[in-house]
Amino acid sequence: METRSSENGNNIFNMNNYRMDRLPVREKSRFEKHLESAGFPLAIILFIAILVFIDIPFLTNIAPETLSQTAKAHFDKIGAVEFSKANVAMLAVFVAAVVLWITEAIPNYLTSLILIITMVLTGVLPEKQAYAQLGHKIMWLNILSFILASMLVKTGAAKRFAIWFILRYGKNATSIFMSFIVINVIMSAFISATTAKAAILMPIFMVVAAVYGARGGKNRNNFGRNIVLQNLLCINLSAGCYVTGSGANLLAASIIAGAVGADIFFQDWLVVAFPVSFAMLFVGWFLGTRIFFPLPPEQRLPQVKGGLDTLREELVKMGPITRMEVKSVVIFVIILAMWATDKYHGISPTAVAFVGAIVALFPKAGVVRWNDVDIPWHLLMFSAGAYTLGAGLKLTDLPSLAVNAGVKAIGLSQATPFWVFYVLLTGGMLFSALIFQSKTMRTMIFVPIAIGIANSFGFSVMSLAIPVAMLIEHVYALPFNSKPALLLYATDQYSLTDTFKFGFTMLVIAWGVVVLMGETYYRFLGYTPDGVFGIF
Repeated sequence: METRSSENGNNIFNMNNYRMDRLPVREKSRFEKHLESAGFPLAIILFIAILVFIDIPFLTNIAPETLSQTAKAHFDKIGAVEFSKANVAMLAVFVAAVVLWITEAIPNYLTSLILIITMVLTGVLPEKQAYAQLGHKIMWLNILSFILASMLVKTGAAKRFAIWFILRYGKNATSIFMSFIVINVIMSAFISATTAKAAILMPIFMVVAAVYGARGGKNRNNFGRNIVLQNLLCINLSAGCYVTGSGANLLAASIIAGAVGADIFFQDWLVVAFPVSFAMLFVGWFLGTRIFFPLPPEQRLPQVKGGLDTLREELVKMGPITRMEVKSVVIFVIILAMWATDKYHGISPTAVAFVGAIVALFPKAGVVRWNDVDIPWHLLMFSAGAYTLGAGLKLTDLPSLAVNAGVKAIGLSQATPFWVFYVLLTGGMLFSALIFQSKTMRTMIFVPIAIGIANSFGFSVMSLAIPVAMLIEHVYALPFNSKPALLLYATDQYSLTDTFKFGFTMLVIAWGVVVLMGETYYRFLGYTPDGVFGIF
């Protein structure tokens, strides 16, 4: 048995050592350093090449009748020449931003700030519209979610629940992993920000990792790989269970609702998403702990003297449940109840979160003070850039123009079967996560594309848009694919190779599952047209 102290003398069970601001800076590999060095000049070269030198026919010869209503109005307002220039500039900004986000040549929030002002200076978006994205209702939901999550952290309610659940049900390695699946699914119903959820859970599972002998770095073991990668998977996929699970889910619901002329409510999303997302969590557990990172016998039980007694001591130190904890839980239960019944009262999730945050911050009667709130503004700046990029894509209709050009290039026509579009769109949505750093951006690209193809080829909007929207949260294969992925990679419990081989395999499995659901469950719910797959 090991002792409770790490090599540098720090208490490995001190949860404060695992806060976001105290994580060690991970040393990049040689390949990552080369990417970082090449990223900025490559982005500039591609930006200038697209903007000045490369002729892109489908952007310079645009037929206005093929545009969306928003883009058509903009086309009529500024004229064909300026509209084409705006599209070329939009593509140049988009490509350069993706390169910078992938290579991490500069911080992601700085990339967002650069792309916002570049879109203004190149005439893609007017200043008012570009700067207004920071006030987007989904941005507000993210901010409010961090306030509500801070309430759970400050009062200790989240920590108490997670520790209690692990102690109650986490008797060995398998039950530990099962416990975190349940904890993530429950917390996702309350917390819309996946990063906030990661910040709450990371100290808990890092202490558990230490108990099971996982130290990270040169002392990595399979338990450590699994506990962090499984939580990364759970944090993202459990968010997919609920329309309020992330801002990107809400954005997708809003886009689809606008296309079909009817709201997508909490219950509607839950019925479609929950069974599939929940099942995928267990697929990931089996794949990680049995195939890729199997646990040897010595890693299936606590390795540190006292084992989970340390967590029990931590729970005892917290004392009895306080009035503030009860108040924070009551506030969250009411918020969840309001979200779950939105179909009946019609109040938006953002408005509900607004009221909850006001109550939580209210002097004397509330639970938390503003100085106690932990809002990662750099992440919000990054999100603002993604929303601005999405606004530019919507105004220029670049995704639809690219899709139309691609459809013609590969020879698709009105006679093309539904399943071809279904498989291509779901595959594109899933594997785009290997490139894009923003769920919001992927949502703004692929959901409108699904809607556009459905309308162009005479399919139901829901038949393509819903399956695509169900894949938003599959952002776990590479460290830059999502903010929780970037955060948990800093724990140094797994390598780039570890996360890629596990994550890529999960993406392939998810693709197979969504195709199967199209033939079975989604057809049962009335989304998939009859007789289009012919598998069964």
